Amino acid sequence: MYVCVCNAVTERHIVAAVREGATTLRHLRRDLGVTAECGRCARCAHDCLRSALAEHNSTSEASTPMFARPMFPLALEAV
Repeated sequence: MYVCVCNAVTERHIVAAVREGATTLRHLRRDLGVTAECGRCARCAHDCLRSALAEHNSTSEASTPMFARPMFPLALEAV
């Protein structure tokens, strides 16, 4: 779906921008031109951004292990 008709920005563009590090509407404006012309897309772009961030955060959390082994020995031997 088109989010910003003025700059031909779709939901997929916003999802890709989030994957590349965009976290705010200001980032979308800088990277994609969203809200730069008429501004009518601001609400929809913000909603798409929140959805993309939630999806991105849930997939990145799922890929990290909940329990990690310690990187150091638990007991040190006396010399």
